[in-house]
Amino acid sequence: MTAPPSSPPDRGTTPRPAEHGLNLADGLAAGTAARVLAMRLMMLGVLGVSAHLSDGVLHAGSHWFILGGYAVSSLWLALTARRRNSGRLAWIATLLDAALAAYIVLEYMMAASEAADEPGALASRLPAFLLLLESGLTLRPRQTAVFAALVAGVWSGALGLGLLNPGLGLPPAGPHVFGLLSFLVASAFVIEGAFRLRRGVATMLRLEHERATLARFVPAGIDLVRRDGATALQPRHACLLALDIRGFSALTRAWGEARVVDWLLAVRALAHAAVTERGGLVDKYVGDGVLAQFVAGAPAEQAAAALACVREIEVRMHRMNEARRREGLPPLALTASLHAGEVLVGVLDDGLRAEFTVLGPAMNALARVEARAKRENLSAALSKRVMRLLGPAAPPAHRLPRRPGEEDCPDLFGLEPGATPRASSA
Repeated sequence: MTAPPSSPPDRGTTPRPAEHGLNLADGLAAGTAARVLAMRLMMLGVLGVSAHLSDGVLHAGSHWFILGGYAVSSLWLALTARRRNSGRLAWIATLLDAALAAYIVLEYMMAASEAADEPGALASRLPAFLLLLESGLTLRPRQTAVFAALVAGVWSGALGLGLLNPGLGLPPAGPHVFGLLSFLVASAFVIEGAFRLRRGVATMLRLEHERATLARFVPAGIDLVRRDGATALQPRHACLLALDIRGFSALTRAWGEARVVDWLLAVRALAHAAVTERGGLVDKYVGDGVLAQFVAGAPAEQAAAALACVREIEVRMHRMNEARRREGLPPLALTASLHAGEVLVGVLDDGLRAEFTVLGPAMNALARVEARAKRENLSAALSKRVMRLLGPAAPPAHRLPRRPGEEDCPDLFGLEPGATPRASSA
């Protein structure tokens, strides 16, 4: 048997897989504004210390003005990140970062034409490389590429002007060409890594979304079989439970379909709560019926959990019927059928639709047990296999005589409602 189609996720709480790709960068950037601000201020502090130690007189007042303006703009971005469009702010931050990196490189090339030093050259390249890494970690490859193109464009343009017009007083191109090539190679690695990491994170989020959605319907440990996968379903033992409302058709004719739908939903909720509390799994709802499996633990533990679930349902139905009588509504009666055996349990995904599936002769036998229990108008019926699994904990039960045409039905025992356990002769 197969599970019903999955209900659509709540639009307000559960993101769809497509949304993960669209909002991946925004999600990663959420809550990181303070961290990014701290990193930028630290970088600016290093630049200030480097400028002072190397030769502060090389830097005009505009240098400190630019650094101060960048610090203020970084603070503004951090403060407004929660109130404004994150995509637009990301582009503003990218352009500001590129402007600072390009300015520091160009300003050092102009100022150090006659007094170049290695520490100053390294400090001038620091923003370009650090901000390149920061841009790559946002998993926005397009913005990282724009940042790299702007910085490399200004850098290479200054070198080109120096070669074409030596009178500009630019320093020798050799060391700066090496720095530019290093930056271009680093940019290529960072951009390619951002693309790869983005795909990996998006795939991880999609799989996690599928797992979380699947967890609403099936427990952990259930095999997932895809059309293009090599995983095969493995036989496992399960105790199977079928619940039906007796006389549901007559109730529908007497009270109307719209009225009895609420009753059906109440019974489903009651059964679902009892099954899950006992470690079982609600497989599907068929009309007025509920199909559940108990697949955790040893076979005897499965049978004990299934029987405890049936008894819990009886108690809850008794309370529900007391409330219904006070409201002038007819009581509802259930038939619970239990059988056990080897089945194939898993989620089959053909690429178009994934369904929880239980296959095997035990499922077919459960249908015959259920039909016979309904004909006998029983409140609870157990197959001989379940009675044997219960052992000394089996409840009092009477064996049903086999009728013509029921040769393929397992031996069946009828239970008295609310009977206390005792040894069984099964």
